[in-house]
Amino acid sequence: MSDLRDLYQQIILDHNRSPRNFREIEQPDRTARGDNPLCGDRITLYVKLDGDRVSDIAFQGSGCAISQASASLMTTTVKGKTVNEADELFRRFHAMVAGPAQKAGKRESLGKLAAFGGVRDFPARVKCANLPWHTLHAALQAEAKTVTTE
Repeated sequence: MSDLRDLYQQIILDHNRSPRNFREIEQPDRTARGDNPLCGDRITLYVKLDGDRVSDIAFQGSGCAISQASASLMTTTVKGKTVNEADELFRRFHAMVAGPAQKAGKRESLGKLAAFGGVRDFPARVKCANLPWHTLHAALQAEAKTVTTE
């Protein structure tokens, strides 16, 4: 189990050091902002849609390693997915990190996102991991208000 935790830690550190899709999209179809005042995490998410499919997604912002890595992995995972598929990933990710342990589901089915499964053991960090996902949900629902973890 220690080897798996080491791998998960390496994935999070890699995506924090070299975040994927860290940029602004010109003329996005959807934009949403997220703020975690407790940790200081801030994110702006840009989504380009082709019909109901996420054709491009990117983010900018600052924050702790968990929030930045979560945003990076999220954008790589949802790119190319339909809005419904992205929303389903949001629900599954949220259940894994914040839901009751018995409803966390199989981490393996989430691929590299499973790296965040251990966050549930650190309640203060759950908001960091979830912020990009709640911001994605707001963008897909075209909600205008800033997402906050408070």
